[in-house]
Amino acid sequence: MLRLLQSIFGGGEVKGDYPESIVKMAIERAVDGTDPWLRSVSGYKKKLRPAVIHAIDHVIALVNELPPPIPVGLQSSGDDPLLKAFFISLDEMRKVFGTDRVLAGFLRGAAVVPEKVVALLVMAMDEKVILGAELSGDIVVRDVPQMTVSFDGHRLVDPSGDQDETRRMLMRRAYDNLLKYALRRITATKTERKDLARRHALLQSKLSILERGGWGFEGSGSADSSDVPGLEEQIRQIEAQLLEIGRDYRMLEVYLDILIEVLGRPEEHLWAQKETLILDSMGIKRNQLTSNAHELAIPMLCSSEGQRIVTMLVALSGEELHSWMAF
Repeated sequence: MLRLLQSIFGGGEVKGDYPESIVKMAIERAVDGTDPWLRSVSGYKKKLRPAVIHAIDHVIALVNELPPPIPVGLQSSGDDPLLKAFFISLDEMRKVFGTDRVLAGFLRGAAVVPEKVVALLVMAMDEKVILGAELSGDIVVRDVPQMTVSFDGHRLVDPSGDQDETRRMLMRRAYDNLLKYALRRITATKTERKDLARRHALLQSKLSILERGGWGFEGSGSADSSDVPGLEEQIRQIEAQLLEIGRDYRMLEVYLDILIEVLGRPEEHLWAQKETLILDSMGIKRNQLTSNAHELAIPMLCSSEGQRIVTMLVALSGEELHSWMAF
């Protein structure tokens, strides 16, 4: 059975040199996380092994490349330009951390309040055009289109009292994310096959009616047989698609191939990048640096499904959190 919170990363792994126990656990988690029936495919472990190892390489590198956590204080917003961009005020920052359910759950479950709490801060970045005012020389020009950038949906992921432990949990989360993408594609393939089979049956029924109506020697010949070649072509196309997906007896191999493709090319499905912006104190995008506009490298986590989320490791004082949060 799939254990959702089971970690396949013990810490201290060296790229390309993993204990056999981790590789085996990662293979079985990949199967449990998608379709357990894949175990009936002959040699599934051997077939999955290279892709799983590559996926482990990728998620470890992805998480290890995260910069050290930025200290966050609830008494002062500090001087970090990213934090100032991510939160419109100190009150908003306090509200985000003070009401975060994941963080509250972690603190409730802790035997003692940790000295610090490390977690991944996740949020969405929203860009929209507004009409604002600009200074042109000594003249104020109004109704000028301006691009504003704001951040919302703040939440914390995988908090712990130790940075290494948080990174291990994030590795597991990234690996599981890849499994989620594979499962979605497997599910879509199953749905597509059902839809194609249903359409195929309907077209076959219509063709039978036309045959009885005049295409062959049966029937009265009252039906319009001019539609038959078009129907036959549609059926051939559907059959070709069904064959491309795979016949019934090898559908599990098709699903295994999907899983291998996702885990074997993880960098095409989950990757990190930085988006460089020049923002002023009001969150308006500018073209050049000024005393009020600073260049920011926004850390983004992107996926093949079009997701783009802002991510940053943060470190919070356990004592401050305990005084601010209600349990």
